[in-house]
Amino acid sequence: MNTNKQRLLTDASGRNYLIPFILVTSLFFLWGVANNMTDTLLSAFKNIMVMSDFQTSFIQMAFYGSYACFAIPAAFLIRKYTFKHGIIVGLSLYALGTFLFYPASQLASYGFYLFALYVLAGGLSILETTANPYILTMGRPETQTRRLNMAQSFNPIGSISGIVISQIFILSQLSANKSEMSPEQLLTAQHRELSAVTLTYMGLGVVLLALLIIMIFYKGMPASRDTTKLSFGATVKSLARRKHYSWGVVAQFFYVGAQIGVWSYTIRYVMSTLQLVDPVTAEILPERVSAFITGHPFWSGLWQLDAGSTAENIGNTFYLSSLILFTVSRFIFTALMKFFRPGMLLAIAAAGAILASLTAIFASGMTGVIGLVMISFFMSLMFPTIYGIALEGISENEAKVGGSFLVMAILGGAVLTAVQGYVSTAANSSNISYWVPLLCFVVVALYGLFANKDEKQIEKSIQ
Repeated sequence: MNTNKQRLLTDASGRNYLIPFILVTSLFFLWGVANNMTDTLLSAFKNIMVMSDFQTSFIQMAFYGSYACFAIPAAFLIRKYTFKHGIIVGLSLYALGTFLFYPASQLASYGFYLFALYVLAGGLSILETTANPYILTMGRPETQTRRLNMAQSFNPIGSISGIVISQIFILSQLSANKSEMSPEQLLTAQHRELSAVTLTYMGLGVVLLALLIIMIFYKGMPASRDTTKLSFGATVKSLARRKHYSWGVVAQFFYVGAQIGVWSYTIRYVMSTLQLVDPVTAEILPERVSAFITGHPFWSGLWQLDAGSTAENIGNTFYLSSLILFTVSRFIFTALMKFFRPGMLLAIAAAGAILASLTAIFASGMTGVIGLVMISFFMSLMFPTIYGIALEGISENEAKVGGSFLVMAILGGAVLTAVQGYVSTAANSSNISYWVPLLCFVVVALYGLFANKDEKQIEKSIQ
């Protein structure tokens, strides 16, 4: 390991955090899998149960609403005990949520699926509340934002894995043109499709149980209890007085709303913009799907699309392309952070996302789709950078509370995704709905400029 990596994963006393860093970073991968498998559920349930965009947005409301409910209890948990306890509880709930998909499928109940997702996301909320500040403690304070960006780089790899898993085991099982089926055929198709969703999530649950066992018995995780006398309320007041923290929570709310909205409706946007569905009946047009496959050999060859592919498959290939670009750019931005102030880089990325959003809104056909995919390139920097900037200069024990509100800000994924779904349904236009994430990126850009101003002042005071 080179000197630069040693400095990144060692503290001032020389203690090396490589193995704990790897174990905790695996959690970033695993919640990436869940986040983006959930995104594809919007398209899956729209097909399986014949729902509107607004109705399917309840999936994101249950998922990200759970984040808001569990973040504060997670903060109390890790303040009273340790980060490791938080990881164990979070993994347990995550696994439980995946196994609750089984009774949901037996009842064929959309409401029960939402409950299972709520439990699953509660576990993810605890994991994120725990893992993000935990990573910040695994080394020197001056490298904490870069260290978090490195750990977060494995989150989109998990996201890509979630999309691939969804495409292979869920979306490939969906039937087209359900309106032409008899009631018996429709019931059989729905049962098969819900089983595909359920077995996929339960398979993930088996992997989670294995990691949970490792976490329980591995003794090398650094553990520290909160030894301060400061109450929870006093800690919150102290944090609220720090503008870079309080505005960071606001920026995170809008960023997550933008990210989840962009990805949640990518498949629908592609299907609509490439005119793969009838705008009146919303039925898939097989001839348009076939024309796309034969007319765009690059995409069809890259993603193995053929005559048997559905419009959802084509939409998912662009979603997957977005995730791959997101992953690559995360490593690019992490490297650039050695040369640019985090705030300035954040503002530049937000400006790029605004331009890409405008392209998605106003362009048509493949140009609009490419603009949509490019949004992901610029988004990759945002979550960990906002998180790191917000917690700069904050003690480890304050970060346990501060991290919980930054995770609660993920509620933006529930609120703003529902707003975007409503706009999409009301305007009958996926393109118009992307004004919602565009406005969110404006908020992120302003926070980046604010943070950059503070960082410049700190540099001058040091000089």
